[in-house]
Amino acid sequence: MRVLIATLGVALALAGCSALPSTGPLSDDVVKLADNEIEKRYVLVDVDDRTVAILSKYQGPSLRARFGDYRPAPQIRIGIGDEVRVTVWEAAAGGLFSAPVTDRFSAGSRSAVIPDQMVTQDGTIAVPYAGRINVVGKTPSEVEQVILSGLAGKAIEPQALVTVTRSLSNSVTVTGEVTNGARIPLSPRGDRIMDVIGTAGGVRGTVHETFVRLTRGNSTITVPLENILANPQENVFMRPGDILTLVREPQTYTTFGAIGANTVVPFGKIGLSLEEAIAKAGGLSDFRSDPDGIFLLRFEPPSVVRELVPGRDIDARERLIPVVYRLSLRDPKSYFLARTFRMRDKDVLYVANASSVELQKFLTLISTITGPVSTGVTAAAVAKQ
Repeated sequence: MRVLIATLGVALALAGCSALPSTGPLSDDVVKLADNEIEKRYVLVDVDDRTVAILSKYQGPSLRARFGDYRPAPQIRIGIGDEVRVTVWEAAAGGLFSAPVTDRFSAGSRSAVIPDQMVTQDGTIAVPYAGRINVVGKTPSEVEQVILSGLAGKAIEPQALVTVTRSLSNSVTVTGEVTNGARIPLSPRGDRIMDVIGTAGGVRGTVHETFVRLTRGNSTITVPLENILANPQENVFMRPGDILTLVREPQTYTTFGAIGANTVVPFGKIGLSLEEAIAKAGGLSDFRSDPDGIFLLRFEPPSVVRELVPGRDIDARERLIPVVYRLSLRDPKSYFLARTFRMRDKDVLYVANASSVELQKFLTLISTITGPVSTGVTAAAVAKQ
């Protein structure tokens, strides 16, 4: 009997604990695979003061950094498709744009309003007695001077007022998670992102799940709405032709291993820390987790990896590199580091099983196999008596 038990024990030991059911690799397995110089599956980085300082410099995309344009919008200029209204006054009645005196009690009309007209494809509008006036690229005051020049010698000391009643060329488009998506004209004083969102009726969804996507020319950038609210410098001025789209994108991370719940967890806020992420998932499992085996998996751009691991050979074709961040909660300082380490959307949080858990599984398996044999031997012995 003893020989049988010993034989089974040796066989299972040779098979190794890797043959036992597990929620994932042990801490040592993660380290070994990272140190494999042949495959180089991922980069392993310990979470320390240096790591946190490097990552804190990479806060994601920035409207201010991308567009670098914080000045008010330029003076409104007329463009094709705009609607323009022209009013002309004369110094005395009886002129081209004024009505004659009909009786001694009336001075007669001295002005006329030319109905709203759209700027044509050739960039002109029509003004009686002045002909077609080129207005594209001009300000209303500049168009007024052109009209007066065209009426010189024809009208009686004319004065003109040009009003842009509908400006398509000086507007922005707002769509997505806003109450009233529309094309919104920009005011001469300049309108920032939050001004335009307010004009569109505000945000429909929750702020922490809303992202602002600004398209300007051939560039598009997406940032959390909370970043704009928290950092006024991100609330840049809108420019004519901009497209502003509000997108609802709930941020989540996934948890595996010896942690309270193996599931997909919503952030619930912007700026979630690793400490908060562990707590939201139910914390570490007391009887299974390895405090030295807290791993966060994500993809990083080569520029970040070069700073985290100087001298590492990086393939020029790699746009994103898998990185595994390791945190040990045996050191009390790690709790403070976890508070300053920021989670990102689609991060994977994995907590390895302690080695003792695998040993316990091994012993349980031995007991399961040898139990029936031991019972049979005992029964046989009793029968002989």
